[in-house]
Amino acid sequence: MPTKAAMSNQQSLRRSSHEEHRTSRACKCSKQPLFRIGKDRRGHWVVQDESGLCGGLFVDRAQALKFAMFENGNRPQAVVMVPGVFELNINQPGRISSNSNAPQKQVA
Repeated sequence: MPTKAAMSNQQSLRRSSHEEHRTSRACKCSKQPLFRIGKDRRGHWVVQDESGLCGGLFVDRAQALKFAMFENGNRPQAVVMVPGVFELNINQPGRISSNSNAPQKQVA
C-alpha cells in the first residue's frame, strides 16, 4: 500500500505532465488565430477566426468573448471587435462578412 507522500508525489507528477501537455499543444502553432467579435442583424453575438474555420453564435457578449479567449490561448490582443453588422459566414471559410467600412478596434 503506497504511503501518503508517494501518492502526493504521483498526483504532482500527473498534474505537471498534464500542464506540460497543454503547454506543448498550445506552442505547436507558431501563430495563434485572430478572432473577430460583432453582432449580426438579429442581435446575436458572432465570433469567427480569421480563417473562417472556427466560430459561433452567442446570446451575449461575455460568452462570445469567453469563447474567443479560450480558443486563442487567452490572448486579449488577438480579439478584435467589429463595428456594424457582422455575419457568421460558414459557407466560404476564410471570408468574413462585415457590412462596415469602419476601422476595427481591439479588445483588451
